[in-house]
Amino acid sequence: MKEGLVSFKGINGGIYIHVKGGEYSSILEELERKLLESLDFFKGAKIAGIKGDSISREEKKELLNIMKYKYDLNVTEDFKEDPLDRPNMFEGIVEGMTKFIHNTIRSGQVIEYDGNIVVIGDVNPGALVRAKGNIVILGRLKGVAHAGCDGNTKALVAAYDLRPTQLRIGNIISRRPDENMDTTGLPEVAKVHDNEVVIEPYLPRK
Repeated sequence: MKEGLVSFKGINGGIYIHVKGGEYSSILEELERKLLESLDFFKGAKIAGIKGDSISREEKKELLNIMKYKYDLNVTEDFKEDPLDRPNMFEGIVEGMTKFIHNTIRSGQVIEYDGNIVVIGDVNPGALVRAKGNIVILGRLKGVAHAGCDGNTKALVAAYDLRPTQLRIGNIISRRPDENMDTTGLPEVAKVHDNEVVIEPYLPRK
């Protein structure tokens, strides 16, 4: 692997990450290696953003999400969409465009979609699933899930085993579940009620 693809520069009370040309997989590998080498230092700093013309805006977002959710770093850059490019809030909560993922989402992976997402597998710790619609996990959810990410609090998150690192619907964040809490043995659904995220067992109607 080439050295020097990723460098760090402190400015205005934060740290900018400078990315030179190279394959995205090599950039990600070097970034994670350097983070792990000095993780205590980075945990006390503000990550102000990523600079570099060699990676796309989506790749920058993915790197920042990994730093924020996998390494729990203080990422201050907010990727706001241009209002002229921003579509209307996704309203396909009952039915609409859906992306199916037929495998487990592993640590470091980020899955994003403008509609609903169905994962036929698990979402491991350190992984992020982000959708403008609903998120349904036909397995265990132990990573981060953000449904209704464009602000739609009518979205929901459902999983066979719902123990996320963080769960968010719209702009409302759920508290982290108790690791020692007994499971119901039933699939669970998270939704917004009275401006809070509540998690309930799924009880099919008879």
